[in-house]
Amino acid sequence: MDASNFVGPRPDATGYADKLQGDDRIVLSVRPGITGPATLKYRDEEEILARQDDPERYNREVIWPDKVRLNREYVRNWSFWKDVKYIWQTVVH
Repeated sequence: MDASNFVGPRPDATGYADKLQGDDRIVLSVRPGITGPATLKYRDEEEILARQDDPERYNREVIWPDKVRLNREYVRNWSFWKDVKYIWQTVVH
């Protein structure tokens, strides 16, 4: 079993994947994983959203577009060693 079984874009809330357009749809071309750069960056997402006046809007306008960007970059620049790094960061944090 290689790292790609564990690392990859995680599925977002229902309906968000349907909103991916153009180059952003590349994130749908890989198998979802349990960790990755967006998952690590937003590991405290619930706490971040709890501090917002309008959490749904903040997610829609800030977090989700950033996750898409991070996941798109992950797919385009994939490497086995980066996957190993993401797994390590997930385990030690």
